[in-house]
Amino acid sequence: MKFAADRMLGKLAKQLRTLGYDTLYFSTLSNERFLALADEDRILLSRNTRLVGKIAPEKLIFVEANDPKKQLHDLVRFLGLKPDPNKFFSRCTVCNGLLEPVKPQDVVGKVPDHIWTGVNRFSECSGCGRIYWPGSHTVRIREEIGELLNKS
Repeated sequence: MKFAADRMLGKLAKQLRTLGYDTLYFSTLSNERFLALADEDRILLSRNTRLVGKIAPEKLIFVEANDPKKQLHDLVRFLGLKPDPNKFFSRCTVCNGLLEPVKPQDVVGKVPDHIWTGVNRFSECSGCGRIYWPGSHTVRIREEIGELLNKS
């Protein structure tokens, strides 16, 4: 399942990417160009009431909640999503690119020395080149995901 989130849903887009969902997000996209993303077989996510009725209801989900965690919870429940744990942390949270494993020697100078010496698994975004590695935040995010999925 692929998504596109409007300018009001940046945090939701980041969360969906963390779960491994292909999610486009542009903070400066016009409404017309945003609606055109539905032609790419994407489900559009918006908080803009003016977009309701301008596109087939099955192509646009109006997100009511203000809180990003509630937004994600509601979306998972509404669509019956079953996020695959093997796809968690497989996309860049900034640009949506796929993350590819890289060798530690390939990131020398691209990450702080204390990270490079303490971590042995790295991924690089195929889109923007950003480097990712597992850290304490990964454990916390997985716990939050577990709580979310148990509530749904």
